[in-house]
Formats: sequence, structure tokens, C-alpha cells
Amino acid sequence: MDKGKDLEKNEKSRKLGIKIILRLPLFIILQAAILFVSAGRIDMPRAWIYVVAIIIYYPTFLLLVYKHNPELIYQRACGTRRGTKPWDRVLMPTVVIIPYIQLAVIGLDVGRFQLSSLSTHFTVLGLMLLVIAATLIIWAMVTNPYFEPTVRIQEDRGHLVITTGPYKIMRHPGYLSGILWPISTSFITGSVFGLIPAGIVILLFMIRTWLEDKILMSELNGYAEYARRVKYRLFPGLW
Repeated sequence: MDKGKDLEKNEKSRKLGIKIILRLPLFIILQAAILFVSAGRIDMPRAWIYVVAIIIYYPTFLLLVYKHNPELIYQRACGTRRGTKPWDRVLMPTVVIIPYIQLAVIGLDVGRFQLSSLSTHFTVLGLMLLVIAATLIIWAMVTNPYFEPTVRIQEDRGHLVITTGPYKIMRHPGYLSGILWPISTSFITGSVFGLIPAGIVILLFMIRTWLEDKILMSELNGYAEYARRVKYRLFPGLW
């Protein structure tokens, strides 16, 4: 019976993964539209570099997670959010929305008003940060079957501490990816003012990391022992 349910869930996960992949162009078009509409122009080579980067990243991300951890796709899209901590019902949507605001700010900054311009060296640095961020988030999601979008103890899924992959190095690799991504976006596009919403995202992720760590310490069996072995939440050697 349990095996039958697992097969059914895996099949649903695969079908959902296919639907998400088919919707992917709309997601990419939305980001590009925010960027170029706010800019009022499309002749921005560095903005196009960012768009090409996400065109490469998102299908790669979905295909790898779909291949190695299909159930996670199902859980993130259709799973229960029962038990989500009240503070995360506010914090998580805010973290999701601000990167879109950042794209609008970047468009207004470097496109419409041309208020700032980082040197092209920052584009190279930004692409390097983007690769690191993409690698971290994919690695974390492939490794961690409990990588749900909201903070909760997943008792309905037999929540366990994950200690392999990037979790050998830091306790919250997904959040480090979320911190590096908006920085890379500003660097690639050359926008100084884009670093303002990026700074807000960094602050919110650090707050979320601290709050989630407290919850896991007190409510998830084995996490306190894991935290003693893996000392750093986000930044190896620092915090």
C-alpha cells in the first residue's frame, strides 16, 4: 500500500515537473519585462547578459531537481503548509517579492535615468556569484528532500536532519544562495541602486536564518547535535 502511494506521488511529481517546465518561459519573460519596461528601452547589453543567464539557469535548475528529487517539486508546489511559523507567513512572501522590485529599480537606474554604472569588471564578478548561487541552491535542493518554501517542522513527512552535500559545510546553503543572487543581479547589470533592495533581501535572509535556526534547535530531533558539528549558519568561518 505504501509503495503504491509512493509511486502515485512520484508520478504526480513528474507530471507537475513537466507542467512547471512548460510554464518556465512565462516566468523568464516576466522578469525580462519588469527589467526592460521599467528601463523604457532594450538596448542594454548587460541587462541582456542577465536575461541570458536566467534562461540558462532556470531550465537547468528544474531539470536537475526534477531528475534527482521529484517529490520536492510536488511538495513545494502542492504540499501542505500546515505548521508554518506565523512570522514566516509574512517574511517569506516579502523575500520573494523584493527581487522583482529590484529588477524594476535596476531598470529605472541604468536604463531610464542612467543614475549609476558599475564598471564591466562587476559583470564578470556578478556572473561568478550567480554561478555560485545557482550551484548552492541546486545542490541543496537535490540533497534535501525537506527543502520546502516555508519554515515548519514537517512531522507529516518524517522530518530529519540533513547532513550531506552542502550541509556538511553550512547549515543553510539555500539562504546563502538567496543572499548572493540579488548581489549578482546588481553587479551583472551595473546598478548601484539595485544594491539597496539587495541589502534588504540580505537582511531578511539573515533574520530568517536566525529564526529558523532557533526553531530547528528546539523542535527538530538531532539538529542541536548537528549544529555543534557544523558551526556556521551561512558564512563559513564567520557566522
